[in-house]
Amino acid sequence: MILYLHGFRSSPLSTKAQMLKQELVKHGLGNAWQCPQLPAGPQQAIDLCNNLIESKGKASPDTTEPLVIVGSSLGGFYAQYLAQKWACHAVLLNPVIDAARDLANHTGQQTHYHSNAPFHFHSHYLQELAALKIGPPTYPERFFLMATTGDEVLNWKEMAAWYAGCQSRIISGSDHGIHDFARWMPEVTSFILGSYPSHQKAD
Repeated sequence: MILYLHGFRSSPLSTKAQMLKQELVKHGLGNAWQCPQLPAGPQQAIDLCNNLIESKGKASPDTTEPLVIVGSSLGGFYAQYLAQKWACHAVLLNPVIDAARDLANHTGQQTHYHSNAPFHFHSHYLQELAALKIGPPTYPERFFLMATTGDEVLNWKEMAAWYAGCQSRIISGSDHGIHDFARWMPEVTSFILGSYPSHQKAD
């Protein structure tokens, strides 16, 4: 399974998610793709992902069924937590490092980017985020970081330091949303395909 986790206020309609999905379909991995709408509550989001992973056959870290998690921004924060729990590979796209800190000013009423649908980000969610924070990756070879020096939301140097030793692509310029993702997506695709030998392609 290839599990894509979108960022705060985003959705499965994320441009990067849609682009990557289309690319993976070309490689015969359309049926492996999962990109759920994450609930606002951090623990609810993690529970949803764990249930999805379990329902797709990844009931144990020892299973041979490939699992790759791709996370953007807040989704990257979740992705690291889940990848270490499930001992799988992960791609982090401008990931949040300290979610409780970075979202402290975003409590209250919010709207989703792609629908303007309202939701409430409760203050106690910050405690849930703090509880989910773990240290830098124990197995850096399982992670691929893509960070942009032009990120207007997060500090790319903090990302690079946190994921030191991991495979990475530091992009000069660009922005938090990685508007030039098409240029760099082949590197993400290549990393994902490394976990999917040809005989295990999903469709």
